[in-house]
Amino acid sequence: MGTEQKVAVITGASQGFGAALVKAYRDLNYRVIANSRSIKPSKDSDVLAIAGDVADPKTADRIVQDGLARFGRIDTLINNAGIFIAKPLVDYTEEDYASMLATNLGGFFRVTKRVAAEMLKQGSGHIVQITTSLIDHANSNVPSVLASITKGGLNAATNPGDRIRKKGRSGLTLSLPRHEDADARSRNT
Repeated sequence: MGTEQKVAVITGASQGFGAALVKAYRDLNYRVIANSRSIKPSKDSDVLAIAGDVADPKTADRIVQDGLARFGRIDTLINNAGIFIAKPLVDYTEEDYASMLATNLGGFFRVTKRVAAEMLKQGSGHIVQITTSLIDHANSNVPSVLASITKGGLNAATNPGDRIRKKGRSGLTLSLPRHEDADARSRNT
């Protein structure tokens, strides 16, 4: 990999955990391609802000194409974008269902597929999924069936022991950290 400055893509980067990840990666001297629907341009020349919905294939294309044009590489992908709607199953609307699937699964598919292709060309990279502990630790005070289906699907697809492979060993690593606040909420109720 040489001594080039590393580059991270962070989705859902405009607030909360995603914004904290942008700051943390910058503190580690990474360049960052930051995406969310509402992200504003950055004054930091090492942060490329790309506004758009990860459910839209054109946004995924722009994340990768504009990021490579600006920084020349992608070393890490943090899939943080997601929609969480806490309702009992019978209260979900068709729009709730469609938007959660489009963002939580479609966004993962579109961005990860494009970024992984570039990482395979480079011979290395890391892909991290931000999911929820509610998948394994259901909480009756936080109805979360659609989050469990969509984020649980990501857990199943990107088991920490698995690797993205193309004709043998790829050098790509997948991992699954979970939101700490959800873990704490589950233990305290």
